[in-house]
Amino acid sequence: MGAISTTQGRQSKLLGLGVHRPERVVTNDEICEFIDSSDEWIQTRSGIKNRRFTEPRQNVVYMSIEAGKKALEASGVAADQIDTVIVATSTHLEQTPQAAAKVAHALGTNGPAAFDIGAGCAGFCYALTVASDLVKAGTAKYVLVIGAEQLSETTDPYDRTTRFIFADGAGAVVVGQSDETEIGPAVWGSDGSQADAIYQTIDWYDYIKTEGAERPWIRMNGISVFRWAAFEMGKAAQKVLDVAGIKADELHAFVPHQANSRITELLAKSLNLNEETPVANDIAETGNTSAASIPLAMEELLRTGKAKPGDTALLLAFGAGLSYAGQVVRLPKL
Repeated sequence: MGAISTTQGRQSKLLGLGVHRPERVVTNDEICEFIDSSDEWIQTRSGIKNRRFTEPRQNVVYMSIEAGKKALEASGVAADQIDTVIVATSTHLEQTPQAAAKVAHALGTNGPAAFDIGAGCAGFCYALTVASDLVKAGTAKYVLVIGAEQLSETTDPYDRTTRFIFADGAGAVVVGQSDETEIGPAVWGSDGSQADAIYQTIDWYDYIKTEGAERPWIRMNGISVFRWAAFEMGKAAQKVLDVAGIKADELHAFVPHQANSRITELLAKSLNLNEETPVANDIAETGNTSAASIPLAMEELLRTGKAKPGDTALLLAFGAGLSYAGQVVRLPKL
């Protein structure tokens, strides 16, 4: 197996992974009590059988804390050793303070830098890129990176186009120093010309000022997103492999954003992966959890034994913005 290409100096790696999956399982039949659809239609179009919804008060901060505890335990890094906490989310419903500061305090850290990143479904890979660079620069020794979403509170129960897709959950990793490159260079970008492909229906100011306005919801133009992801993200995935100096047949796993099983199949096919290379399919039981998607999908591969710690995996996330990011990593411990 080829090594991830590197430059001289301090490097970074994933030390441990933890996730939080809400207890409540929501079936397609339950979703269809509010929308005109069926279990068969949803599974055929998206690959989703079930998803998890959290209780309203078990929000992004709550789920981030739960996932963060498990990531710290898996990594063997104490909370007071964490220099930086980054939370990737689009559904922390307080404008201030940032979720990361609350999470850092609740975990017992010693007042680290703490900030949120909003990059839609690409958020976790964006945050991982920032964390890796902080570690390699010497700005931080240990960074806690969390992707967390509570999309059950931001999608309209009666919206046939989005309600069946999105779900809740959180995943976290600890990033630390390494003598070898275990987090490869990132390939990332955005296409703001398609910002209306996934959007909020009304901004909060207009909602407050407009009498009788319907509360803001997340909406999506599924056809636009599908076309963009299916055709453009294959190119992005190949660029990630190229900058990492890795060939597709050297990968032990492919972990794409869990947006749609048909998109995943197209991306895997475009990469010409080995038939035995596992491709994450966490969407079937978890749905699309946006910024939480990648760490949850990594956990599913490791928990089920489809992949193991130290395996080389391609991460690729994409979504609102339209934003994308990806990197080759060595998988962490659970």
